Amino acid sequence: MSTPEERLAEFGHTLPPVAAPAGAYVPAVRSGSLVWTSGQLPFRDGLLPLTGKVGAAVTREQANDLARTCTLNALAAIRAEVGELSAVRRVVKLVCFVASEPAFTGQPGVANGASELLGAVFGSAGQHARSAVGVAVLPLDAPVEVELVVEVS
Repeated sequence: MSTPEERLAEFGHTLPPVAAPAGAYVPAVRSGSLVWTSGQLPFRDGLLPLTGKVGAAVTREQANDLARTCTLNALAAIRAEVGELSAVRRVVKLVCFVASEPAFTGQPGVANGASELLGAVFGSAGQHARSAVGVAVLPLDAPVEVELVVEVS
């Protein structure tokens, strides 16, 4: 059986370096068998590839891809906390925040970018509870932000 990192590579993904905190917090915290990530923005090489509201400047499809990027950043923070993604026994909860223009109601479709990646990487252990929340604005005018909670061994 392949490792989560190998499955990521099979899908053409690599984990980026852990994003430096933009404030007084850490990227991930472990308490017992659970790891919580801080909200992860869709940084690629230290930059936000898109900014603005989903449904206006950013399409649902672009936001779906950005949710995947946020999830890769969250997985990088988890790996830095526990050593390797093989330690993840279960993805417990995903929260996806979507900076939305007022008429946009497709937040669940945006969050699917994150959920589908977790399912592909972790199989049935990647099935999770989820919230997809529309918000007025996110830090740095990011269109999407993702938080994860995982159980580790």
